[in-house]
Amino acid sequence: MLKPIGPFSMSASASLHCIPPQLAREIWPMVRDRLYAAARRTDLSHSIDIARDVLHGDGVLWLACEGQEIKAAAVTLLTRTDRHLVCLITALGGDDMESWLPLLPQIEDWARAEGAARVRVMGRPGWARVLKNYDVSNVVLERAL
Repeated sequence: MLKPIGPFSMSASASLHCIPPQLAREIWPMVRDRLYAAARRTDLSHSIDIARDVLHGDGVLWLACEGQEIKAAAVTLLTRTDRHLVCLITALGGDDMESWLPLLPQIEDWARAEGAARVRVMGRPGWARVLKNYDVSNVVLERAL
């Protein structure tokens, strides 16, 4: 059963698909623009790094689909800190959030099965309001020069 994530219903109208690395190059052109837009909005990573992670097999590409329509795409990357294996969601972009946000626990389950102790979302401050069962653990301080 899906855990409540925020102010949305618990049932997703979309289905989640983990794209095998050998298919990532074929799928990438269909989702690249929405993932690049997410990266540009936050300026927390470079779109080229996200593409490299997916196309070289280091990152995992996820699709939320309703039938044949792609509603959202995400990229995850497993990374080791000094204390934990962490699943980092490096990019997430899509339309109709209510249809796919309830799928996030499936990515969490995958990360747990891979040995991750944490899932981290780096994004705009609004994610803290939407992802009610996530904690704000760090802050990015920035000064324009």
